[in-house]
Amino acid sequence: MSIVSRDRKVQVMNNTGEPIPSESANAAPGQKPEVALHLDNLSAWYGDFQALHSITLDIPKNQVTAFIGPSGCGKSTLLRWFNRMNDTIFSARATGTLRMGDQDLLSSRTDVVDLRRRVGIVFQKPNPFPKSIFENVAFGPRLHMKLNRSELNDLVEWALRKASVWQEVKDRLHSPAVGLSGGQQQRLCIARAIAVGPEMLLMDEPCSALDPASTLAIENLMDELRSQYTIVIVTHNMQQAARSSDRTLFFFEGRLIEAGDTELIFTKPTQKQTEDYVRGRFG
Repeated sequence: MSIVSRDRKVQVMNNTGEPIPSESANAAPGQKPEVALHLDNLSAWYGDFQALHSITLDIPKNQVTAFIGPSGCGKSTLLRWFNRMNDTIFSARATGTLRMGDQDLLSSRTDVVDLRRRVGIVFQKPNPFPKSIFENVAFGPRLHMKLNRSELNDLVEWALRKASVWQEVKDRLHSPAVGLSGGQQQRLCIARAIAVGPEMLLMDEPCSALDPASTLAIENLMDELRSQYTIVIVTHNMQQAARSSDRTLFFFEGRLIEAGDTELIFTKPTQKQTEDYVRGRFG
């Protein structure tokens, strides 16, 4: 099994659709950045409540993009439209443009099963299946791929190694996954997500239930995975966003207030709301 690394490039737009200029660390001067997801005028509702207001932005390939903002500002709602997880909520609906390459992700013709293979998600609380460690990782490949036993074994080992948990579980692969620690379970869930060959990983507060050592392990893992996957993380932890992300987007009351390179967002934000939030004056 081979994984092809891609150059890390970036483009993010503000809420008026104007590009926020920047160049990624690996992009040649003047080279057009690659885009993983394109949003244009995306709005979303739960019943009569409008949760997102006309969001326009691009998510760059092969970088970590952090969504920050106070509770209820729309971060998780937006994240879950990226792989249509909001379809499970009867009252949820969205309008506007959400594209991955040439694919319209909001179209009724979109195969959401395949979409969720391409765009994996890791939730706030680790949610291993009530199966063995091995079967947790093998479940998706069995569903989406035709592999013989040897290939499946190799893939499970590759995913667990990639998620930096192989050394801790290699001698108990057939033990229940629920017997792992919280941090190990979360890394197992990441292994489960990448085993099916996604293009993007969504992480919704992946460290909020973990101890500092496990949080550091997840952050180190994101740093290792960013060269091969586009990662979008929702976090309330300002230090985590500052440490782990290339780009940071600040949301407030369902609107995108500011987007930019993480260092600039935390040191020289252009919007007072952003400055007040990252300085801890509210939220």
